Formats: sequence, C-alpha cells, structure tokens
Amino acid sequence: MDKVIVNCSTGETTIVPLTAEEIAQREAEIAQVQAERLAAEAEAATKAAARQALLDKLGITQEEAALLLS
Repeated sequence: MDKVIVNCSTGETTIVPLTAEEIAQREAEIAQVQAERLAAEAEAATKAAARQALLDKLGITQEEAALLLS
C-alpha cells in the first residue's frame, strides 16, 4: 500500500509506501468500521422484528398503523 503526499505550495506529488504501523492502523480502522456497520445492521433488524411483533400482536398491518398515526 502506498500513500500520496501533495505539496500544496509546489503542486508536487510523492508516492510513499506505508509503514507497517500505518498498515496496521488502517486495518484496525477497517475492522472497527465493519464492526460498527454490523452492529447497526443488527440493531435495525432487532427494531424491525420488534415493530413487526407489535403489529402482529395488534393484528394490523404497517399501512394500517401508519393510518392510525397520521
């Protein structure tokens, strides 16, 4: 993996390989973002299941619930 360094004063760009520490940091950040995404998806699925369970308990559809709340 490489990184691009741009000197804004001169417009010169330099491509430099990442250090082992920088690669490890990026991999850790990627893992964290993936974990957060999975947690958000799980939370959304849990909320959807709870919403559907309530609708089932009430014996109404989502459209009917929307009409009641409008």
